[in-house]
Amino acid sequence: MATSFTQHISDNLDNLRRSERKVADYVLANATSVIQMRIVDLSTEAEVSEPTVVRFCRAIGCDGFQDFKLKLAQQLASSPTIGQIAVTDSDSSSAYTTKVFDTSIDVLIKVRDQVNASVIDEAVKLIFNARRVDFFGFGGSAPVAADAQHRLLRLGLATHTYSDPHIQTMAAMSLRSNDVVIAISQSGRTKALLDSLREVKRRGAKIISLSPSDTPVLSQGDVQIKIDVNDHFDVYSPLSSRIAHLVIIDAIAAGVAQHMGDNGKTHIAKLKQSLRGHRINYHEPTIPSN
Repeated sequence: MATSFTQHISDNLDNLRRSERKVADYVLANATSVIQMRIVDLSTEAEVSEPTVVRFCRAIGCDGFQDFKLKLAQQLASSPTIGQIAVTDSDSSSAYTTKVFDTSIDVLIKVRDQVNASVIDEAVKLIFNARRVDFFGFGGSAPVAADAQHRLLRLGLATHTYSDPHIQTMAAMSLRSNDVVIAISQSGRTKALLDSLREVKRRGAKIISLSPSDTPVLSQGDVQIKIDVNDHFDVYSPLSSRIAHLVIIDAIAAGVAQHMGDNGKTHIAKLKQSLRGHRINYHEPTIPSN
């Protein structure tokens, strides 16, 4: 996934001088309005000198202020959000909340535009015809696998999730040729997962891999769903790859439900009826009349 211009600015915050950082912080918080500004306007709003604005532009790889505005305008024209933006120590709760949402929205739009619909359809057909569907994932991918199991379990499919390497291997050894494993990996390079997938292949089961491009986990898949997200592994960064994986799983589940037709609708209706017994009834307290 190509790095957006505002993400490029965000990635280089630590390399800027303090005065240039003030310009960068203002730009990242007010990208839409900045493209309408003159250099004197931006220097006033950022509380720096005009030469500082010029130095900022050159520090982030632009020829000057007009080149900077052109690159910013090109990004905003192609994306409704401002990309993956780093949260800083000085951000208010409103600022970091907005940044996290904007980052996630931007990632989802880019993944949506890159995903191959025919590959999603292949995955749906494999799952629909499977005897059993297992989800394999470690670390941050483990909760994604658990949520994915929940999505397919609601449709009445026989599904399991395994995030322990020993149990994963045992599960792989019990698979048959009409079973499917969905391997979820945000790095695509987890050794224990690759060991399990090799056992899956020995048993003749099919693999659907959700992983970044050009990674060993992706290459093991009979159906390969590329999810390229550049997560920033610092304390403030949201793990947007996790959200992208969850939405891809939702799309696959929607396709499986569509293939099930009326049977799927009937099962969901019965499921909802059964689950009502696990909830308490709530009634607003009656206010006595005078």
